[in-house]
Amino acid sequence: MRPALKEYPLDLLFARTFQVAQKLGRSTEKERAILLQSVPYVSGLLGPILSIGQPAITFLELMADYYGNLINAKKEGKKVVMTTFCFDPTIFYAFGNLVPVTLEVGTVITSILWKRGSFDFMDFCTEVGFSETGCSSQRGTMGAYLSGAGVEIDLVAVNMGGVCDTNSNAYSFAAQYLNKPFYGLDYPSELTPDEVTDYHHKDYRALIRFLEEHGQCRFDIDRLRELLEEKKIQDELTNELEEMQRLVPNPLPGIFHLLIYAARYTNSGSKKFTRMLREMVEVVRDNATNGRSGMGQTEKCRALLFYIDNFSFNVGMFDWLARHQVSHMGSMLSRFFPDNAPYRRDVSGTCFSIDTRSLDTMIDTLADINARMPMTRTIRGPYDAPNMWLEDSLSLAKIYKADCCVYNGTPGCRNTWSNVKLIARDLEKHGYPTHLVYADAFDGRVESWEATAMRMEEFFKIRGLL
Repeated sequence: MRPALKEYPLDLLFARTFQVAQKLGRSTEKERAILLQSVPYVSGLLGPILSIGQPAITFLELMADYYGNLINAKKEGKKVVMTTFCFDPTIFYAFGNLVPVTLEVGTVITSILWKRGSFDFMDFCTEVGFSETGCSSQRGTMGAYLSGAGVEIDLVAVNMGGVCDTNSNAYSFAAQYLNKPFYGLDYPSELTPDEVTDYHHKDYRALIRFLEEHGQCRFDIDRLRELLEEKKIQDELTNELEEMQRLVPNPLPGIFHLLIYAARYTNSGSKKFTRMLREMVEVVRDNATNGRSGMGQTEKCRALLFYIDNFSFNVGMFDWLARHQVSHMGSMLSRFFPDNAPYRRDVSGTCFSIDTRSLDTMIDTLADINARMPMTRTIRGPYDAPNMWLEDSLSLAKIYKADCCVYNGTPGCRNTWSNVKLIARDLEKHGYPTHLVYADAFDGRVESWEATAMRMEEFFKIRGLL
C-alpha cells in the first residue's frame, strides 16, 4: 500500500470531510455556487446532495457524528466493533461503550468521493491473503483496518453466517488477521418456522453474552428501550415515505434511498436520524401535493433495483437516472420489513414488530430485526423459495408500479450470480423488462461508470422505456 494512505487515518479523513461539509447548511446559495466552482473535483457529488435541501445537511451531521465518535472512541475508553451493513447497530449503542464501524458504508463513501475509490485498500486485502474474488464492499475499507490506516479494532460481530459467504468470510478473515474476538450470527435457509425463530432468539442472546464478555460491559435496559421506541418512530416515517412512492409520479428523490439506508446502518435509533426522516417526509409531501416527481421533472418510467445500487464516483447512477427521468423505486438495501410497511401485504407473516414490554421481548425484537435486514432476509434460501428473492422482487415491483428491474452487484456476489439469470428470466415472464449490470458496484476498475451508463441507456431505449 502507498505510504501516503497511512499519513491521514481513514476515519479521521471521513470525520473531517463531513464536519466541513455540514457547515454548508449555514451558507447562502451564492456562497455554495462559489464553493462548487472552487472544488470541481467534488462538485458532482456536492451538487446532487445539496440540491435536496435540509435532509442532506442533517445527513452530513449524522455522518460527522458517527465518524467523530469513532475517532474519539479510544480516548473515551470505548471499544470499536467491526460489523456489517446487515447488522442493526442498536445493540451496540445500548451498551454505551461500544462504537460500531460498518465496512460497507466506508467503502461507499470512498467510491463516491474519490476517483481513486478504495482500490489500494481492496488490493491490500489480497496482498495479505484474502481472496481477490471476495466482495469488494468489505475489502474497500477492510484493507484500511488491516493495514493500520484506520482506528484499532477491538472485536468483530456480524450478522451473515451462511447467507453471504464472501461477507462472512471477510469478517472472519479480518478477525483472524487482527487476532480479535469474533462472533457471527447464523441463519437457517428458511425464515418463518417456529424452530427458526427460536434459533434466532437463542443465537442473539449468545451474541449479547459475547459482547458483554469481550466488551467488558453490560447494556443499559432503559437505553435499549429508548432506542427501540425511537426506531418505532423511524419505521413509521420510513413507511410514510414508502407509501408516497406508490404515487405516479413518484415524489421521492432517488438519492433519498442512499441517505436513508446509510443512516440506518450507522445511526439506527438516534434522534438526529428521526429528524432527517421528518425533513424528508416534508419534502416528499410537498412534491406529492403539487404533483411533482422527486426528480423535479416528468417521470418517464419507474425502475426497481432488485439487488443493490451502483456507487460510482459522484453518485453517477443516481444522477443518470434523474437526468433520464427514470424514478428510482428503491433497492434491496431500502427495505427492512417492519410489520406496518406498505410492501408487507404480499409477504405477510415475514415482518418484524417492535415490542418493548420486557427485556426478553426487546431482545427478541432485535433478533427479529436482524433476521430481516437486507440480504439476510431475502437471499438466505433458494431464490424462488417462499419469502425469498423472487417473491419479494415481484411483490415490490407490483406495489410500486415498476416498469422495469435492474440488477447491480459485484463479481463477488456468488449467492446472487449463481441464479441471477434465472430470476431475470422469471421477472421477464411476469412482464418486467430486466437489465443485468456486469460492473462492480464499488470497484470502477471492473467496468467504468461510462460503460455501464452506455449499456443502461441501450437497455432503456431498446425496451421502449425512454
